[in-house]
Amino acid sequence: MKIIKKIFFTVVLLGLLIPFLMMGYFLSEYRYDISSLTDYKPPVTTRFYDKNGEKIANIFDKEHRYYASFNEIPPRAIEALLAIEDTTFFEHTGINVDAIFRAIIKDVQAGKMVEGASTITQQLVKNRLLSREKKLERKMQEVIYSMIVEAALSKEEILERYLNEIYFGHGYYGIKTAADGYFHKKLSELTLKEMAILVGLPKAPSTYTPTKNYEISMGRANRVVSRMYSLGWIDEETHNKALQEKPKVFDDTLTQNSAPFVVDEILRKAEELGIHDIKTGGYEIYTTIDIKLQEAAESSLKKAYDMSIERMKGYKIDAATLEAKTKLLNGALVSLDSKTGDILALVGSVDYKKNSYNRATQGRRQPGSAFKPFIYQVAIDLGYSGATELVDIAKTYTYERDGEEVKWQPKNYEDNYEGILTLREALIHSRNLATINLVSDIGLSQLLKEFKKFGIANVPEDLSIALGTISLSPLDLAKYYTSFANSGIQIEPNLIRYIEKGSAKIYEKKEKTRFITEKTQAYIMTTILKDVVERGTGKQAKVEGIELAGKTGTTNNNIDAWFAGYSPTIQTVVWFGNDDNTPMYSIETGGRVAGPAFALYYQHILKLYPQIQRKFDVPEGVREVTINGKKEYFSNTSKPPRAEAEVTAGDKLLF
Repeated sequence: MKIIKKIFFTVVLLGLLIPFLMMGYFLSEYRYDISSLTDYKPPVTTRFYDKNGEKIANIFDKEHRYYASFNEIPPRAIEALLAIEDTTFFEHTGINVDAIFRAIIKDVQAGKMVEGASTITQQLVKNRLLSREKKLERKMQEVIYSMIVEAALSKEEILERYLNEIYFGHGYYGIKTAADGYFHKKLSELTLKEMAILVGLPKAPSTYTPTKNYEISMGRANRVVSRMYSLGWIDEETHNKALQEKPKVFDDTLTQNSAPFVVDEILRKAEELGIHDIKTGGYEIYTTIDIKLQEAAESSLKKAYDMSIERMKGYKIDAATLEAKTKLLNGALVSLDSKTGDILALVGSVDYKKNSYNRATQGRRQPGSAFKPFIYQVAIDLGYSGATELVDIAKTYTYERDGEEVKWQPKNYEDNYEGILTLREALIHSRNLATINLVSDIGLSQLLKEFKKFGIANVPEDLSIALGTISLSPLDLAKYYTSFANSGIQIEPNLIRYIEKGSAKIYEKKEKTRFITEKTQAYIMTTILKDVVERGTGKQAKVEGIELAGKTGTTNNNIDAWFAGYSPTIQTVVWFGNDDNTPMYSIETGGRVAGPAFALYYQHILKLYPQIQRKFDVPEGVREVTINGKKEYFSNTSKPPRAEAEVTAGDKLLF
């Protein structure tokens, strides 16, 4: 009997000592670093918003996560979590001894580890510090880690880290991410049933995810709610109401990227701003984009592209050639707020999925006649007016290139000559020869000197500038066109309003402007460009119900087709061409292919924003005069001609 007693007490003693001996062993053999939890900085998703606060994209590296501070997490959500996962969380020191003994009994009965008895602290440790394998060695490390974490962090800090670290299925890490993804709600807007769905997910995300297994997910949520009721944490009415609720669940893509060209462009700019962790830093980027106009721009560009393809089919070309041309043809559109320079829409190709190269910002092509308004603005600023007579006749120009004499004989697009015509009519009908002769009249050196005020780089220092032989991106051209659209003040385009990280604003746009000309002189140009749309080369850009001004551009052999124009408040540039710089079909001009995209876009604008300003403001100092039955506009700089003409007695000064 004494021997049996000795054996019994020895076994009991060993049973008491072995856990401590094992713990001592694991404490001495392993280094327990919990710095990734004490200094918790998980990768956080960067979000992009449009000008109205609508989310347009998520950008992340491997884990899609929005971070929620403990104060953001509803107390009800904490209760729901504890009810189903760890009821004694606020009483234990990292491990639940009673639960461990219950689990041991079940494990012994099963002959393997079937129940973990993990507390929330242990689950956090497993997710952040350890693997999920079920081995005794890892389990002992988990216990030790959990007690160390409990000693280092408050209960609130542990809960905050847990609810930001845990995976909630569907690619969502953290409860704030899951609330936004599944329900399109902020944490503060969640119902009890929605909270119950979320806290029930971490146990088996693939099984309980509501996007795939809605009824199973609801069943799990109902168990959470019933557990809360049995604990006395909610009343019967709340319990019954939650059980009956069937929340709407969204099945979104993780990036939710509705403006990929915008996001790509901002990613490039982020590097310039010194932001190198944009995919993990949790920035909130507030763009200038209007997502409604972005969608309208994409739709308009695609429609104009389809119209061009349909015209190609009418040429009766073979299927192989048509397919090749279809793949080569592409376009771009950029639209700005004329007063602020804010980019409202940015589309770099007809289809981002097929080609993500951003032609609106990275493509540089010759604008052709869309560049002519800059030459004419210089003339107007020097005292010319719309009524000034220009010579539209052919000339042969001789110059030296590479040591050899070269002759240049430019022609009009229509291959005819008007002889004498007004400056207004020359620009309205895009007469090349009249423009070249205007450059000669001004003097090339004088013109190049005046061009410096626009800030245009790499201007060709020869007469070819009259035909727009400079290379510009659509965004470049849009920037320079603000000189007309913004009443003589050029403004730098902006794509980002401001960037925040946490509560700190780390970037905010600064308006950069450049004085180009007086309001009166810019308005005279606007009246001419209005006529381009009303009765000139840009008639296909016309939209009923709103005044529009603009200029077409078509380069030699129809390689590039442009329309650059503006309403009283919004400015837009459209480009079309083949990606390999080969000619489009001969009738695909700026007016025919780019003009309709411009018109379609402004039709969308009128539907979306019917209250938009529809008529241009007339600045003080502009004089309207009727000459030979046609209205012309003058100022103190651009005075009426002294030539004999029929001038009505009803001249008036417009204010």
